[in-house]
Amino acid sequence: MIKVAKFGGSSVASAEQFKKVKSIVEADPTRRFVVVSAAGKRFSGDNKITDLLLLVNAHIEYHVDCTQLLKDIEARFVEIANELGLSYPIAQKFEEFSACVKSLSPEYIVSRGEWFTGQLMAEYLGLPFVDAADVIVFHHDGTVDLERTATAVREEVQQKGSFVLPGFYGSTVEGTIRLFQRGGGDISGAILARCLDADVYENWTDVSGFLAADPRIVDNPRTIHRITFDEMRELSYMGASVLQEEAIFPVREVGIPIQIKNTNEPEATGTTIRETAHERSHEHLITGIAGKRDFTAIHIQKAHLHNDVSYIRRALSVFERNGVSVEHIPTGVDSFGIVVSSSEVGDAIYSIVNDLRNELKPDAISVVDKLALISVVGRNMSRRAGTSGRIFGALGEAGINIRMITQSSQEISIIMGVNNEDFERAIKAIYDKFVGQELVEMGNGGVQ
Repeated sequence: MIKVAKFGGSSVASAEQFKKVKSIVEADPTRRFVVVSAAGKRFSGDNKITDLLLLVNAHIEYHVDCTQLLKDIEARFVEIANELGLSYPIAQKFEEFSACVKSLSPEYIVSRGEWFTGQLMAEYLGLPFVDAADVIVFHHDGTVDLERTATAVREEVQQKGSFVLPGFYGSTVEGTIRLFQRGGGDISGAILARCLDADVYENWTDVSGFLAADPRIVDNPRTIHRITFDEMRELSYMGASVLQEEAIFPVREVGIPIQIKNTNEPEATGTTIRETAHERSHEHLITGIAGKRDFTAIHIQKAHLHNDVSYIRRALSVFERNGVSVEHIPTGVDSFGIVVSSSEVGDAIYSIVNDLRNELKPDAISVVDKLALISVVGRNMSRRAGTSGRIFGALGEAGINIRMITQSSQEISIIMGVNNEDFERAIKAIYDKFVGQELVEMGNGGVQ
């Protein structure tokens, strides 16, 4: 059995966190491959190493002296090395990096957070270090060449066996450093798991898996122990994410499950993400609830709309011309709505509405802003009659007006629009209605 264990920035933020990582890795001999992010925040108000290196780039770009900033970053790494009694010459290596930093590319500079963290972790775990630039191969369009990457990874395995790999970056065939998007260390781990045909991809962070609701809104929400990739995508899209969304694709395509685990509570069950959840006799009806504020809906009404097969396409082309992504399109017989992010549409809303009027000649057009979208996600909802009625009833009992309703084609989510000011109350009302009822059922031997 092979497990790839990826540790996020909070898991490698200090010497104390390094010790937790070592304990986790040594507790399971199948954790043969370790991927690390750059050292993250040690406490509230602290800085992530990646953010500091981005600031170094900004200093260089605007010709501001970054000597002290580099010394502060070096001190973070030196502190970890000294507390752990490591022999890696971190001060010397970082000073060599600092001496030529102005001649380096921004991507190279930012990647050093993972590179130095990986060097220290490799020595501490007693494993070889493999530079991501030597194995993660990027095409020039920014996508990963999985075939070349897999070949390079397997060669390293033959030579070194187990190893530590820094996440977040790789290189082109010519050796130019390329970065993934922020949170890309999760993608690095997923790619490594795929190339190794791993049995499990573990993602270690500072939370014990996905939560059924935002803990800033709902007190002590339950942990989602089992979730499908589709459900995770629905919740992540609405902001409920502890994993970089793109990280699911490399492993999903080959059937490798992901486990979200807490470095600070390794004994916690965490969350397992699979293509399909292994069903039990009793299941949670609602997997999770998530949402975001600040959307705008443009409602268009036109008699005999269904007779004009190009009408909605022409409407969408107006948004495309203005570079505005469409979030949802709730429809009726003679009307439809187009929901967009308020921050993305901005002042372009005036020209968009004007173009819609001129090009579509609608009977009526109206704009509703300050909307919040709430997604109720659950793979079991389509099999349980009356679920949507219970959701709407919970909001009605709380005195919350529903402005919009739409459902995913897979029938695993129901999305509702409410006023921004009702956002938190709506989430609490739905959570209390379903989870509260489940707690009663659990007491009677029901939901597990």
